[in-house]
Amino acid sequence: MLTQSHSDLDHGRSAAWLCAALLVMACASASMVFACAAPFAAFAVLAAAVLPLRPALIVIGLVWAVNQALGFGILGYPRTFNSAVWGLIIGGAALATTAVAAGAFRRFARLSRFAVYPFALVACFAAYELIMLAMVPMLGGIESFSPQIVGQLAFVNAIWLAGLIVAYELLRRVNGWVPRRASGGRSL
Repeated sequence: MLTQSHSDLDHGRSAAWLCAALLVMACASASMVFACAAPFAAFAVLAAAVLPLRPALIVIGLVWAVNQALGFGILGYPRTFNSAVWGLIIGGAALATTAVAAGAFRRFARLSRFAVYPFALVACFAAYELIMLAMVPMLGGIESFSPQIVGQLAFVNAIWLAGLIVAYELLRRVNGWVPRRASGGRSL
């Protein structure tokens, strides 16, 4: 039976707190800048890259809650049934994309996570957009799925992911530790 050392558990907790803090701050700033277009696919990829699935889902749920609190509390999202349902759909899509990212990192575990990031982002962004698009017949908003808007959102997610990776790696190195991946215990 494998057991984790106290040091590994501390690093795992540190990774979770670091990831949560980084993503909450990123979400807060993205929400204030982009309002309804927070880069949840990018957030999901980073969370899945550094955390086991369950903590990644919890972190993304927290990030979504921050986004919604800022949106409805500060940015003046309309307080309508339709807007509330879209908010819930966004939360569900963010959680689903986190699972997609975790699957990508598991599937390609033999590769460096840096090689997997682009694949995970493409898969997450596609899943997120398809979930959102599936709701259009019931909730409206097809204009938000023009090629230009979807392309801009893809670009925004790619830029955010790159920035999040750099920020996470810098913070991780400043702390002087290397967390272990949950699926196989390989150093990241």
